Order: sequence, then C-alpha cells, then structure tokens
Amino acid sequence: MRSSWFHKLSLIFGPRPSRNWLLLCLVSVFVLIALFGSSSPSAFDSASASVRSDIYTNYRRLKEQAAGDYLELRNLVTDHVKDFGLCGKERENYVPCYNVSANLLAGFQNEEEFDRHCEISRDLKHCLVRPPKDYKIPLTWPTGRDVIWSGNVKLSKDQFLSSGSMTKRLMLLEENQISFRSDDGMIIDGVKDYSHQIAEMIGLGSDTEFLQAGVHNVLDIGCGFGSFSSHLLSLKLMALCMATYEPAGSQVQLALERGLPAIIGNFILRQLPFPSLSYDMVHCTQCGIVWDDKDGLFLIEVDRVLRPGGYFVLTSPRSRQQGSSTDAKKGSVSTPFEEFTQKICWNLLAQQEETFIWQKTADAQCYTSSKKGTLPLCKGEDVQSYYQPLPHCVSGTASKRWIPIQNRSFGSLSSAELEGHEVNPEDFSEDMEFWRSALRNYWSLLSPLIFSDHPKRPGDEDPLPPYNMVRNVMDMSANYGGLNAALLEARKSVWVMNVVPISEHKTLPLILDRGFTGVLHDWCEPFPTYPRTYDMLHANRLLSHLASEGCSMIDLLFEMDRILRPEGWVIISDKVDPIERARMLATQLRWEARVIDLQNGSDQRLLVCQKPFSRK
Repeated sequence: MRSSWFHKLSLIFGPRPSRNWLLLCLVSVFVLIALFGSSSPSAFDSASASVRSDIYTNYRRLKEQAAGDYLELRNLVTDHVKDFGLCGKERENYVPCYNVSANLLAGFQNEEEFDRHCEISRDLKHCLVRPPKDYKIPLTWPTGRDVIWSGNVKLSKDQFLSSGSMTKRLMLLEENQISFRSDDGMIIDGVKDYSHQIAEMIGLGSDTEFLQAGVHNVLDIGCGFGSFSSHLLSLKLMALCMATYEPAGSQVQLALERGLPAIIGNFILRQLPFPSLSYDMVHCTQCGIVWDDKDGLFLIEVDRVLRPGGYFVLTSPRSRQQGSSTDAKKGSVSTPFEEFTQKICWNLLAQQEETFIWQKTADAQCYTSSKKGTLPLCKGEDVQSYYQPLPHCVSGTASKRWIPIQNRSFGSLSSAELEGHEVNPEDFSEDMEFWRSALRNYWSLLSPLIFSDHPKRPGDEDPLPPYNMVRNVMDMSANYGGLNAALLEARKSVWVMNVVPISEHKTLPLILDRGFTGVLHDWCEPFPTYPRTYDMLHANRLLSHLASEGCSMIDLLFEMDRILRPEGWVIISDKVDPIERARMLATQLRWEARVIDLQNGSDQRLLVCQKPFSRK
C-alpha cells in the first residue's frame, strides 16, 4: 500500500514532494472520509434499536480503505515512533507479582514466598515478552484440547518422566507434542470412572445428572493437567482450574494451553478473588494443601466460596487420616479435621477409599446454633474479596444469594433474582440485546481475517486452515457478562474469563449466578496468569475507567501484550481520546491496529488490533 502511494506522489510532485503538498493531500483525504462517513450506515446498533444482520457494506469498506490511506500518508509527515524492545529469554514465562527471589529477600517464608505480592515485585520495565524458540500457534479447538506443542509450555521431558503415575496415565510425550487421553473410548484413563464415582457418592445415578442436582460450576483446586476439568466441561459444567504459581511445570499454563479455564491462585495468606457463595462444588485431588492447618482458615475459605448445599470433594492419601473413619462413626474420638467440618456445618456425605465428600448445610441458622461450635459470623457483605487476609469467621449467611444449589436456576435469571442483584430487568434485557448485536459485528469484522489466506508463520510448515481460531477469551470489564452470554447463545466454541474491576464488584455475583466464570481484579496490577494464554482480549470502557482510577494505560497495554498469544486479537471500545492514545501505543507494541468509527451518533470508537508472530 505504501509503495503504491509513493509511486503516485512521485509522478505528480517528483521524488521528494514538499511538506505543503503532502498536507494538502491529507486535507483531501479528510474530505473523502467525511463524504463516505456521512452516508455510511451504522456499525453498531444501540441497545434499544432493532438488530441488523450485516453492517459492513461497501460504503463501510470504502471508508475503512480511505482511513487506512490517510494513516499511510500521515506517516510520511510525522516522525516515526520507536518500537519497544523485546525482553530477555529469562522472561519467556514471566508472571509479575510472583517473584519468589524478591519475596524471600523481603522476609516472606513458609510458602508465603509463593504468594502474590505486587507491592514487592512490581517491575516497571517496559519490554515485550517473547515466545520460546520452539513456540507454535496452538492447534484449533477441540484438537488443541488433546494435543499441544511441548515447546509452548515450561514442562521438560525430565519433569514429565519424574511425575507421578497418574500423570503418566493421563498424557503421552511424543517428539514435539504432548498428547492427552481423549474421550474416544480407545484408552481408559480413569477420569470418567472417577467422575461417575463422585456422582454416585452424592446420590446420583451418573455424572450426567450433575446439572439436575444443582452442580453447574466447579472450582478445581490443584487441577494437574486439567483432565478432570476437561471432562466436566464435556458435561456442560463450568470448571475453573486454580493452582499455585509454579516457576516450572505449571498446571495453570498447561491447562490454558489446552483451552481450559484456569487461573493462578492459592490457599496461603489471602482470600480468593471471588465473592462468597460462588461455586456449587470445590474439588481437590492431591492438591498438596493441609486443609486443617492454621486453625482451619483454609476450610473456612472453602466454606465462603461454596454455595448452600454445595459439595467439597477431597481425594488424597492424607484424607484417610483427616476424614471420618468407620470407627469414628461408631463413637470413637473424632479427628480435629472432622470436628472442624462440624463447626462450619458440613456433613460427611460419603467416603470411598481415599475420596471423601462433605456437603455444606443449606440452613443458615446452623452457624448460630449453640451445638455447632463458636465460629463468629463475618460482619457485612463479602463481595469485595480481593486478596483480603483470611478471616476467622463465616461469610454469606445473611446474603440474599443464600439459596440452596438444588433450588437455583442458572442461565436465565428471573426478575426476582435480578432485583436481588439490584439490577433492573429492563436494563438487563437491553444489555443482552446490545451484546447480541455487538457480537455479530465483532465476528463479521474478524471472520474474514481469521479464515482468509494466512501467511506462513515463522519457522513453520505451511499451515492447514482454519489458521487462527479463538478459544480463550477474556472480557476485561465484563459488567453483567453479556458478551459471554452472547457467545454461548451463538454457539461459539469459546470460554470467557469475565473480569470485573474491583470498583464495579457488585456485578460479579450476578455473573457467577448465570453459571459463568469470573474474578475480581484491579487493572492497575498485573493479571494472575502466564504469558501467551488468551486468544482474544475485549475491553469496553476500561480505558476511561483506568484514567479515572489514575492507572497507567501503557502498563495495561504491556500486560495485555504479555497474556495475549501471538496472532491474538484485541477489541477495545471507548471514547475518542483514550482510543487514539491506545492506538499510538499499540503501534509501538508492534500490533496491527485500526480505529473504526461506529457512526452511531456517539463519541465511541472501536480499536481492533492483532498481535503479530515475531521472534525478534
């Protein structure tokens, strides 16, 4: 494009046109853009307007082409902005706020050095985290769930060979790939049998009945390589893998590489970034947590995020010592673990070999009963649980959301449930209609780029189509989770990490009650995930929100670049000024960026970017 413009200018003005002639050309292009824009149809419908199926007409494409030509010309008369450099090889798997060396120097110990300490290890070095030497674009879903490139994750062959027997049964290492056991029935890996065992232990005929029993979302702690989470997803349950930060052999990194929901988190010092009453089941298989340590604070935290009537599933050789035994049931002295579960009103539902299942009470009055111990009730609502210190009190008993899981309806929330979240049903309906329209427009914009001919990637053989499918999506300012709902309704094969800024924390309980996954987060800080773990990042009005919070836009865009996969997409919707600032920064980050005028009478603009695959 640029060469053709140079040729035309040379013919008219000679090989070195003056700045005045170039500025005259810019003014002419502005006039053309204005003419196209005045007759151009709207790119986005308003929330209350009727939905149009195809918004990108010939006029729209002409306008975009004219805008692109204008940007090319403007680059001729403005100084080139220097790109940011690449980080060193040591940052290939860099996760901010989890600097173990810095934490140790600060005096943290007893596993606290593995916790999240943004105040200690804040690093303002602005450089682009490069992919590993052997990195390849992940295979498309669902193939990428069962086969990943071994060079994409920090898991060496020695680590694989030294792992336990369960790991060896669940995965195979072949040349440059890691192949996981699939559901084709050819290889029995025990996951289906284990899931069926849990269903039977809670009184179900099969694990296909989890949904009917009220189990819609599961927090899988220490999820290994995600095989149990993957199976739950196949049953249409939302399973979020959560594991501690690991300098090598990361469970979270590997799960996300497979296209499975995952986030870094732990039971050490602070609460998890979820509100109370968030999950129907909390699951732990050999997750390495001493649950009755620290006077039961970890069990209190599980109780906090567990919904009434929900289940805590623990499978571990140590649970044989922690749980109730047959002798204990006959009247012998209870273990400290069992005594504490009684204090938090859990009932041991079943035990088979090394697997124990407790059920949380559905009776909020149980916690005030004189027969059940002396744990105090927490004061106030617990929706601002953003890495606060672990409390020694019981949460959620006074919440309007204290509804047994067997009585809940997920997906389509009733007017009464919406009003319980302090949301107007009409506003909620309009928001949903807006995101249906917005999603169609996003997909209309991206589909030609995702499915069209794609150049050969550096160091790869010629790829087979489709070349870039979106699987891991993050909505960085999720509001009610409308984008997530629209993606599910459109049957897109994606999952969404709904991130709610801490100043807008009241909407996260609603998102979780819809059966989605999500976390609270302060976007002035890095997000707890590994590099290259999301295919698409979406942010609606987040830039304006950051400005009001006094946070750095450049820090945010560097964080977005860190967690975005090569060839991944960024869609940002905001006002003109922050969008223009973000576009300039995006070019410095080497993203391919384009601003789209929505032409709906507002000052909103859309910034669409793609991160290139570059090694140097």
